[in-house]
Amino acid sequence: MSQTYVIRGARILGGEAADVLVRDGAIAEVGAGLDGSGAQVVDAAGLIALPGLVDLHTHLREPGREDAETVESGTKAAAVGGYTAVHAMANTDPVADTAGVVEQVWRLGREAGYCDVHPVGAVTRSIAGEQLAELGAMADSAARVRVFSDDGHCVSDAVIMRRALEYVKAFDGVVAQHAQEPRLTEGAQLNEGEMSAALGLRGWPAVAEEAIIARDVLLAQHVGSRLHVCHVSTAGSVEILRWAKSKGCPVTAEVTPHHLLLDDTRAGTYDPIFKVNPPLRTAADVDALRRALADGTIDCVATDHAPHPVEAKETEWAVAAMGMVGLETALPVVQEAMVETGLLDWAGVADRMSVQPARIGRLSGQGRPLEAGSPANITLYDPSPRRAVDPSALASKSRNTPFAGLELPGRVVATFLRGRPTVLEGKLQ
Repeated sequence: MSQTYVIRGARILGGEAADVLVRDGAIAEVGAGLDGSGAQVVDAAGLIALPGLVDLHTHLREPGREDAETVESGTKAAAVGGYTAVHAMANTDPVADTAGVVEQVWRLGREAGYCDVHPVGAVTRSIAGEQLAELGAMADSAARVRVFSDDGHCVSDAVIMRRALEYVKAFDGVVAQHAQEPRLTEGAQLNEGEMSAALGLRGWPAVAEEAIIARDVLLAQHVGSRLHVCHVSTAGSVEILRWAKSKGCPVTAEVTPHHLLLDDTRAGTYDPIFKVNPPLRTAADVDALRRALADGTIDCVATDHAPHPVEAKETEWAVAAMGMVGLETALPVVQEAMVETGLLDWAGVADRMSVQPARIGRLSGQGRPLEAGSPANITLYDPSPRRAVDPSALASKSRNTPFAGLELPGRVVATFLRGRPTVLEGKLQ
């Protein structure tokens, strides 16, 4: 029998304090002074209540790279970060390009129980960009895949991209593109600009991202199918997305926490912890991304949580792996970049980190209003403390955070997954 909880005095979306009664996995009532007889009381005075966070872009590494992360360790990190659902990217080993692999990942998520795991299916076989993967079989599988991506690789062939967009229309799927023109980024290491020139690293031009986005929004409009753009990183990309949306193109987009807070000057020490794909861009790009997230041109925040073992990062820049962990620091980074700057309020944070990603991923039980009848997927967040990020304290198996030692605001106090606490008082349950 499920436990009944009364969450006392939480500020719903940062507004007035109220109590939330949780029973049988759902929110039974919201109001002042609710009767908590027989219920376990959670003191949430001063805490902000948000719908459980949803991540459209997580690398859980299993199967194949369990030295970096597993479904269990990655979903523990997600729960600590306030997430109740994550989308697991397809670039595993073997690649998640068949019904069998996506069902394996989905079942591992159910067994772990820390958050819902929705596998992302590969667009092409072995993410090689040459032949479409088993999109229909993955959509019909127990995992019910609705998001498809070759993330880590761009679907650079326009004919293959068009066919994928046409195919997913049959089941209301979405193709999530890693926008990177491969010929323009051969050997690229860092954003092309003053910093790459000063460090002697081969530049990664913004146009390599922008050219693919421009092509794909035109394809999506032509086909009438849903396109999602992963990890947008340039001001030029923002302008293309703004134009596409003004024309009614069915396109959505995400931005990562690290692209909202960090710029390419961080790479000045040659520390590969700041090596990521797409690369950190200029301060002007960061400003454009923040404003685009605020005005809705960019729909949501997605972590692109990319764990790596120590040896893959603690090496010279040229051979170091690209990527950063981000699930456990996402909400504090968004508070720092968007709330503290006045660009978003907490209702806006809930929209960009829960409502919109759930809508894009077609997750009916996530991103719901905190009201009677909704599944009790709830994050309780304390925005007041500030503390330095300690990599050794992360729940993830990997420690490659670019925020190590950086003082960030806030902490997740509790996470509820359908009425069951996965985190209480900041600790995994």
